[in-house]
Amino acid sequence: MSRIRHFEAMLERGQDGALLRFSLGNEYLAAGEPARAVEHLACAVEHDPGYSAAWKALGRAHERCGDTAAAMAAWDQGIEAAQARGDKQAAKEMQVFRKRLQKAGG
Repeated sequence: MSRIRHFEAMLERGQDGALLRFSLGNEYLAAGEPARAVEHLACAVEHDPGYSAAWKALGRAHERCGDTAAAMAAWDQGIEAAQARGDKQAAKEMQVFRKRLQKAGG
């Protein structure tokens, strides 16, 4: 069973949560399905607004969908969440992603 099917089955059984949605979103991102990734990563940050890794991945998913404004917004929220939790590395990474996207004309 693929990881996506495994995670989807867990979701169908009612095991919804931030970590499951984050994992599912990452799998869809890796599978080249960023729109599906956005759906699950958005749910992850709804479950846990302080989940900086989910914000970082959500920004990437939006970027791959071509929605630069949504990517920037996700990273902005992710930077705030990371700083609030003292996760300096995640905040720094999202700041770099933002700058690169801005330089690319996003």
